[in-house]
Amino acid sequence: MASMHGSVSMAVGAGPHQSLMSFMSESARRTSSCASYNSIGYTVDCSFVNVPVTMSRCAENTMQSRQPCLVLSSQFIGVNLRPRAAGTAVVRAKTGSSGGCFVPTFPLITAVLSRDLEEMQTTRIETPKVFDFDSYMRVKAKAVNVALDKAIIPEFPVKLIDSMRYSLLAGGKRVRPALCIAACELVGGKEETAMPTACAVEMIHTMTLIDDDLPCMDNDDLRRGKPTNHKVFGEDTAVLAGIALHSLAFEHVVRATKGVEADKLLSVIAHLGKASGSEGVLAGQIVDIASEGDPNIDMKKLQYIHYHKTATLLEASVVTGAILGGANDDQIDRLREYSRNIGLLFQVVDDILDVTQSSAELGKTAGKDLVADKATYPKLLGLEDAKNFAQELKAKAKEQLSIFDQAKAAPLLGLTDYIANRQN
Repeated sequence: MASMHGSVSMAVGAGPHQSLMSFMSESARRTSSCASYNSIGYTVDCSFVNVPVTMSRCAENTMQSRQPCLVLSSQFIGVNLRPRAAGTAVVRAKTGSSGGCFVPTFPLITAVLSRDLEEMQTTRIETPKVFDFDSYMRVKAKAVNVALDKAIIPEFPVKLIDSMRYSLLAGGKRVRPALCIAACELVGGKEETAMPTACAVEMIHTMTLIDDDLPCMDNDDLRRGKPTNHKVFGEDTAVLAGIALHSLAFEHVVRATKGVEADKLLSVIAHLGKASGSEGVLAGQIVDIASEGDPNIDMKKLQYIHYHKTATLLEASVVTGAILGGANDDQIDRLREYSRNIGLLFQVVDDILDVTQSSAELGKTAGKDLVADKATYPKLLGLEDAKNFAQELKAKAKEQLSIFDQAKAAPLLGLTDYIANRQN
């Protein structure tokens, strides 16, 4: 047995001892980790897709049928060949993980065996690729950063442009652009189609961060581990930079989107406008400000604040991506409900982190909601119930993705887990 870049080949030749010796010889040639060969017990140690594996013949007294059984095992994977009918066996592999490092899975391997192991039909199995969420996010974030950098060319007036670029290009996880692109690709669209809108969403999001940090709002000095915009450029410039980013977002969608029908483009613009205006982020912001210190805030009003302040822009990210990708009405409805759940999930986790993490860990001032006497999920529900509520929202979000091809939905499923488990 040998690793062959995402596939596995198994072959045994004519006689039992001779065939295993041949097998070992071939294994030794292809892998450098052949350890032992026991001609009596038919025991072979070799490398199986970079994971140490033992293959051995089962003792005859372990099986009523007295047919041979091969067992492959390792620290992470247990695989059993057991005869399904005379001369045949089916291999099924378990999935395992350790320390967050996933091991490739082998869902079905079929091998044909004779009673005395004299022949084994060569079988080639293509192994499925395990979705690497971290790599996916790195690739998408890099592509988004390149597109954002090109979207704002340094020019006059220098101070305004510098202020816009300072906050827009300050890093960050690019969750909203990733959601937009992932939703587009989920329904058959392409990254380049969604990229202008993904950038627009990030421009709008950056505007909300600049505004949120102002002294007249949350009065914060730190954002993404750096001084906030108004601390660097002054309050007046920060306000203007936020307005300019909001305006640029819509211009960028219209100018940079290619090959999309006008009605779809208008729908995208309408969704972005609603999410960033008096029916979206700004509505949540004003009610949040008005509710500071109010001891009568209940869950209904808290949900209103967080749905509008946080979830609406996440919803717009997903729904606009789906529209650009050509989603049908049922798919859009599902993705809308998915995004509402992850939007609230994002805010619940944000509230939890605000009381459990340090400023250094968060990259922004910790405990500011407590100082401002704001209503939060931990404050209304208690910390443990807030954590349980987050898990409920995660489950509801994933349920909305159940109608889609799960391989294509992997980025959105991964983003859901990321939002639920993030530490900053």
